[in-house]
Amino acid sequence: MTNQSPESTQLFLTAAMPCPYLPDRQERKLFTHLTGRRASALHHLLSDNGFRRSQNLIYRPACEGCNACQSVRIVAEEFAPSGRFRRVLRNNVDLGITVRQPQATAEQFDLFKTYLDARHADGGMTQMSYDDYEYMVEDTPVQSVVVEYRLLSEPGEPLVAVALTDVMPDGLSMVYSFFDPAQAHRSLGTFLILDHIAQVRSAGLDYVYLGYWVKNSPKMAYKALYQPLEVQRGHEGWVRQSLTDAEPSPTV
Repeated sequence: MTNQSPESTQLFLTAAMPCPYLPDRQERKLFTHLTGRRASALHHLLSDNGFRRSQNLIYRPACEGCNACQSVRIVAEEFAPSGRFRRVLRNNVDLGITVRQPQATAEQFDLFKTYLDARHADGGMTQMSYDDYEYMVEDTPVQSVVVEYRLLSEPGEPLVAVALTDVMPDGLSMVYSFFDPAQAHRSLGTFLILDHIAQVRSAGLDYVYLGYWVKNSPKMAYKALYQPLEVQRGHEGWVRQSLTDAEPSPTV
């Protein structure tokens, strides 16, 4: 695997589909399968070149005439929480955090469906069955974990947030996360990212991979709040992205 490179990996190209982030745009993706003993090494190699994992596939946007989707990661050791982030941490001191093997449960699925119905009612994921969810969580050829967040201050310690996360040699990659929409005052989406930063720092690793950032997409603007942020820019490698350039919205 030491001689493996993105160029020597067999890649496939999807057909064009409507872009979910920018209006009147079409998206295409390069992808390959993660299988066998080389899956973990290939996963890290391609992630370092801007790819993202989805189950046993790893992909990168390859849209004609557009490079708006850029892979981003937080430099965990240099991250200093702002006053707003410190308030989010204080608001969630009553949460219990458990890191588990990637195994789906009915409790997770119920929270997943509640989240989708409230936040992404028009998205295709709302049609997912429990079997689909189980496949999403458990069909991983690389080292992955499920991080559960429970409200310890309430009877039964209800599950309020879940993160499906890949463990990388240099950090954590947040694959997918969801949370209880009734707990909006907690800013759980923000808290999950802050907790992953803390986990990375505690483990002596370097980065939290956040997936793709699209500068002109309101859905993605929040990612630029986590400074210092690095953006993967092809042959340039990972470069720092300034908050001024990003012009993010504070809404998460």
